[in-house]
Parts: sequence; C-alpha cells; structure tokens
Amino acid sequence: MNAVTTGIAQRIGGWFSKPSETVVAAEQAALRSDRFRLEREADWKRLDAILKRMEAGRTRGLSDEDLLALPALYRTAASSLSIARETSLDAALVSYLEALTQRAWFLVYGPRASLWSWFRGFLGGGWSASVRGLGIDLLIALALMVAGTVVGWLLVASNPEWYYSLVPGGFADERVPGASKEVLRGTLFGNQDQDGMSVFAASLFSNNAQVSILCFALGFAFGLPTMLLLIHNTALLGAMLWLYHGQGLLLDFVGWLSIHGTTELFAILLAGAAGIHVGRSMAFPGNLPVMDAAAAAGRRAAQVMTGVVLMLVIAALLEGFARQLVDSTPSRLIVGTFMLVMWTGYFFAFRRGVR
Repeated sequence: MNAVTTGIAQRIGGWFSKPSETVVAAEQAALRSDRFRLEREADWKRLDAILKRMEAGRTRGLSDEDLLALPALYRTAASSLSIARETSLDAALVSYLEALTQRAWFLVYGPRASLWSWFRGFLGGGWSASVRGLGIDLLIALALMVAGTVVGWLLVASNPEWYYSLVPGGFADERVPGASKEVLRGTLFGNQDQDGMSVFAASLFSNNAQVSILCFALGFAFGLPTMLLLIHNTALLGAMLWLYHGQGLLLDFVGWLSIHGTTELFAILLAGAAGIHVGRSMAFPGNLPVMDAAAAAGRRAAQVMTGVVLMLVIAALLEGFARQLVDSTPSRLIVGTFMLVMWTGYFFAFRRGVR
C-alpha cells in the first residue's frame, strides 16, 4: 500500500509541476520580448513619428537629420521584424512591426507619382514614345491592314458570295450586293433620328474593340494569330468599300466612316503592332533570354494598349454623336482628316519624353 500511495503522490506531483514549467517558460519569453522592445523601441517610435508626418503631408517640416535617418530606421525596423519572427516573440509585437515596416516601405521605396501625375506623363510623351518604340512592327501591321482591305475587295469583286462570308450578318442588313443606290445612300445620310444607325454603330465599335484586344492578346503566339486577325478584319472593310463603290458612293462611304474610323482603325493598327511586337520579340529575342525580351516588349506594348483603350473611347464618342450630327460628306471628311492628322502628329511629331 505504501508503494502504491507513493506512486500516486508522484504522479499527482508531476501533474502540478508541468504548469509551473510552462509558466516559467512564458515568463522568460515575456522577459525576452520586453528586453527586445526596450533596446529598440526608441528607433521604432522615431520612425513612426516621421511616417506620421509624411503621411499627413508635412514632409517639409521634417529636419534633414530625420530625412537622412529614414532609410536606416526602416532597415532597423525590418531587421527587428525578422528577429521577432525567428525567435517567436509575442504576436502583438510582430503585428506592430509588420505594420510599421509596411508603412515605411511605401514611403521609402514605393511609387511616388500620383495617378494624375502618371496620367500627365503618359499623355505628355510616355504613350507616344512607346508607340514609336514599336518601330517596324507598325509598318508590318499597316501593310497587313492594307493587304486585308485589298484582298477583301478582290474576293467580293470576283464572287459577290464572298461578301456574306466576310461581312457579319449584323453589319449587312440592307447593305448587301444588289442593293440599289437609293437604299445604300439612305444608310449614309439623314439617319440622325434612326435607331438602326445607332445599333450598327454600336455593333461596329464592339467588333473593333474585340479585334483590338485580341490582336494584342494573341501576340504571344509569335504574332501569327494577330497578323491573320488584322487581315480578316480589314477584309470586311474592303468588302464594304467594294459594295459602295459599285453604286458610285465610295467617297460618301469613306466620309461616313472617317469621322470615327480614322481613330478606330488607328487603334486597331496600334493594337496589332503591339501584338506583333511581343510575338517578334519572342521569335527573335536577340542577345536577351526569350522571357526577358518578351517582358521588355510586353511593358511597352501594355502602355500602348492603355492608350488604345482611350482611343476606342474617343472613337465611340465620335461614333455616337459627331457622325450623327454631321450629315455631309465634305464636313465628315474634314473631321476624319483632322483626327488622323492629330493622332499622327501626336505619335510621330510630338517628341517630348522620348525614352
């Protein structure tokens, strides 16, 4: 009985001894955390005070010593965070240091340009410089678009049945081979109050927007799908030019199209060139690794595509308002020519911000 009693007593004693060891370990961890905090807290507080002033827009009130000390204080806080994580200090301290270093990183290394300043730089030369950086890819895309237009014209001229293959049903309506001159002329003039023209304009804009996006997105396949898409889309244009030419309305159709078309087709040209630029950089990376060449080309092409979106929005406004309000061919040609000259001048004559 004595042996049994002794064993039970030892077990019970063991149960009560474990919590005491846990308590001791917790006290030691808290002591390490307090000591760690006390040794470095002054630097953290100084960094926090500097960050608060900068975040409040009072940077000019900071002394030169504080500004010079900011990078060093950030590195100290980052080092403290690393040590706190490694040694498993208390969670509250780790959370505090994480928030502090994150705020400091954005002020020390983060972007300093606001959205407005970026936009000014983008329009002030960044976009045009990126477009010029496409170089020969612009000429390739332009040649493909011209070739597609010619191919579309020749196909429907040799066999009008090609028209139905090249022109989607939503574009055709009464614009089909065999339509009279009066019918075709009625699609170009006197339609300010007709919903049909708005539907056609929306369909045309939607098609061109999709083509622009696909031309860029498919560039990664060495640019081949982009080239085919440019040819196919402009073959539609060639087919419609042939249709109106057959009734002596070619100039009127060009004027009707030019109000928004010079902007929209220019956007497609840039999107196609951007896609070809990415594909060509992958096929012929030069001295760079393929991924590095593609990344560099992708950054330039992405900036071009940002501008393409802006051009498509402008084209939509011209399509929705200007084309309906301007109802004579000479006036339409003036508007379309002005837009073409404006875009060409901006991209190739405006040299501010060349990179």
